[in-house]
Amino acid sequence: MEQRLQKLLAAAGVASRRACETLILEGRVTVNGVKVTELGSKADPDHDKISVNGKPIMTEVAHVYIVLNKPTGYVSTVSDPHAMHTIMDLVKGAPGRIYPVGRLDADSAGLLLMTNDGAFTEMLTHPSHEVEKTYRVLARGEVPEYAASDLRAGIMLDDTTPTSPAKVEWVDYDRNNNVTICDVTIHEGRNRQVRRMFEAIGFPVVALTRIRIGPIELKGLAPGSWRKLHPTEVKALMEAGSTTTFNPPAKPSGGDE
Repeated sequence: MEQRLQKLLAAAGVASRRACETLILEGRVTVNGVKVTELGSKADPDHDKISVNGKPIMTEVAHVYIVLNKPTGYVSTVSDPHAMHTIMDLVKGAPGRIYPVGRLDADSAGLLLMTNDGAFTEMLTHPSHEVEKTYRVLARGEVPEYAASDLRAGIMLDDTTPTSPAKVEWVDYDRNNNVTICDVTIHEGRNRQVRRMFEAIGFPVVALTRIRIGPIELKGLAPGSWRKLHPTEVKALMEAGSTTTFNPPAKPSGGDE
């Protein structure tokens, strides 16, 4: 049965559907030896030979889902000739050909999902699904309540659209090091968004760690280590991606200070 080519590629674990669309537009996909560059193109996985960069894809792939505790210093890409370390250095024993679900900057740490399931990736990364992500933030200085209220209301960055309302929960204030510690939950994925949000209120981020994606938390996983997700966790993530409604607090709660 014929299906859209980008859907077939994503299901085969090549990349997310949007990334597969880019591969098609770049002319890197062939069907029965013929280059395909139109996104509306279809193919039959049971009869057609589909290749990416000259290599045939496997149309029946066992899906793999893992969670990694990424340390700082690792780039969240499958390959990067300019990077000293990529996350693939940390998951060499993982089964199958996997790739990251979204990104974490090299100077950020924490929870990163990896898979070969394109539909799963699309569900968790597309902004319309509003999957919550929580970050443990260490910000320089003692962040006042009015500044946190700005984050909760949504704040203008260096573009034309304000951020969606964030959840901000105080954890502690380290007087010795003059650092505010708080947990920030967002559902968007703009470039370096949390760091830019804190820069906008005048309190730059010292360290950033993602501690939760949807229902999955970082607890019990040492930096640099990974584990397979349990089927119930995969199901919970898919449900989060299909039903999540982001509800920031109606009345911002104050911090410890």
